[in-house]
Amino acid sequence: MTLSSWTALCVALAILFFLSKSRWNYLSLPELPTTAPNQSGDVTVIIPARNEEANIQRVVRSLRGTPVIVVDDGSNDGTAALARQAGASVIPAAPLSKGHLGKPNACLTGARVSQSAWILFVDADTQYEPGFVSALVTYARRENLQAVSVFLRQQRVTFFERLLLPYAFALYFCGVSARRINNPKSKESLANGQCLLFERGAYDFMGGHGAVATSVIEDVALARIVKRHNMRSRVLRAERLGSVRMYNSFGAIWRGFQKNSFRFLLVNPVSALQVVTASILLTSYLPVLVWLLVERQWIAALVFAFVPALALFPWYGSVPTGLLAPLAIYVFQLIALNGMVTTLFGRKALWKGRRV
Repeated sequence: MTLSSWTALCVALAILFFLSKSRWNYLSLPELPTTAPNQSGDVTVIIPARNEEANIQRVVRSLRGTPVIVVDDGSNDGTAALARQAGASVIPAAPLSKGHLGKPNACLTGARVSQSAWILFVDADTQYEPGFVSALVTYARRENLQAVSVFLRQQRVTFFERLLLPYAFALYFCGVSARRINNPKSKESLANGQCLLFERGAYDFMGGHGAVATSVIEDVALARIVKRHNMRSRVLRAERLGSVRMYNSFGAIWRGFQKNSFRFLLVNPVSALQVVTASILLTSYLPVLVWLLVERQWIAALVFAFVPALALFPWYGSVPTGLLAPLAIYVFQLIALNGMVTTLFGRKALWKGRRV
């Protein structure tokens, strides 16, 4: 074997290792058990919403049977009216203090007016199957938990959603250990702000969203506080009971990851090292492939060409889209570099009409 073939073999094995580990990390998150729909108990759903007229009725109606408070975060569209039509109570978000961000401020506003024993914070771009809330609260009570975070099924509609989101999550979970984040003795923490359940006493004790009002990645910041106070928490997945459509265009994907990606790495150095290593390996794909072709290692090049598609197939779940994985590698690398430069130089990303 030539040096180029040995290099390709090492890179291929390393890519397969990291992405297999990534998928295992995700699937190792406990799955929320499905239960027969019944009364969800003493719980209020809080939905922070800013210009969400395209989504708000769908999420409110999917939560039918549970009290829902939509906190209108300065919307200039029909969000509030449509939320009321769908059956939600609607209140305006409290005025923003200097340095505070819209989402945690809206969540805190909703929590302060609710009186229930449990508070479930969900994003406006999510939706749920009947029985989700009761299943989640039942699980939390049975496991004696004070906080639960849930990863939902990703809806992917446009070409760029189908291309980039599976790759982004594959990278994300390269650095996440389900065992450590769900181990109360470990300092490693993680949460998904799209769906967060808190027992009220624990939420109030830790300061709620007021304690993370200046954080762009408020969900991760909340998870760190939960771990710091030795609260009983768990991170789950619930693809069968809920879904989310995070971004609906390439521009939204660009802005979303510009806002979040590098900040996540900064607060999780152990995870960051693994994510960056996996990213470097994947980015080396094209140079190594070209090297094989230049040296006329045709068979090695043909086999190596399919490595990203093979390694990422469990995330894509589709052969045609999976074959575009090499494109995802380099497009997402541009997005990640943009996020890094934006953060390091103190530039604020534009998100829903605000600089954050």
